[in-house]
Amino acid sequence: MCIEPLMRHNLGIFEGLLTAQSNGKKHLAILIDPGKLAPRRLERTVELAVECGVHYFFIGGSLVVNDMLDSVLSGIRERCSIPLVLFPGNSFQLSYRADALLFLSLISGRNPELLIGQHVISAPFLKMSPLEIISTGYMLIDGGVQTAVQYMSNTYPIPANKSDIAVCTALAGELLGLKMIYLEAGSGAKNPVPTPMIEAVRAAISVPLLVGGGIRTGEQAAAACRAGADVLVVGNAVEENPELIRELADALAFSRTAKP
Repeated sequence: MCIEPLMRHNLGIFEGLLTAQSNGKKHLAILIDPGKLAPRRLERTVELAVECGVHYFFIGGSLVVNDMLDSVLSGIRERCSIPLVLFPGNSFQLSYRADALLFLSLISGRNPELLIGQHVISAPFLKMSPLEIISTGYMLIDGGVQTAVQYMSNTYPIPANKSDIAVCTALAGELLGLKMIYLEAGSGAKNPVPTPMIEAVRAAISVPLLVGGGIRTGEQAAAACRAGADVLVVGNAVEENPELIRELADALAFSRTAKP
């Protein structure tokens, strides 16, 4: 079984996600780090993504140079029409070859560069670009190990047992006008974002909720969706084993919670 493919119908990516959220449909995004994935494995990943109805490719990483980014974007676009969404690690990871960009503000940390500084640098480029810009509150959650995101961002993650802090942070992001909230345990996390935290944040906010990091099985994927994730983001586990996409797609299909 595979998940229902994304039907764009000339809607923007964000509008399509809002429609899916209102209908209780869960979306799957495969995160690709251009600096890590070998070409042959990328081909297989794209093939399986098309077969299983993956909704988005998120493209980015902590240490990505622009020529690698453009090469991967072009390579995926030649093989499929799945929307390409930039997931930038810094203000230099920008390309017109994508469809959209998550304009990430690291609201769980107190590093001003990642709250607004990098955004000021990239704003003129983005204003002129054809990219759909989706402002997103990015929240780093402790996944049991120090991740690349934690090290590169010079911020502390929210403790996994502090759902109240996560809720207040997510609420602040929504009230500031951010369009989505992203709970992230980090690339290579030992543990995924706890389901009680997902449930608490989902109950507190109305905007779409993305969850990623530390998800390695279909059971973990289904649990995150049942807890309230609207979009599941999986990267490292698929890099290691692209065949996992089938298991993830089945998990999302079974966890659908359509409104009556």
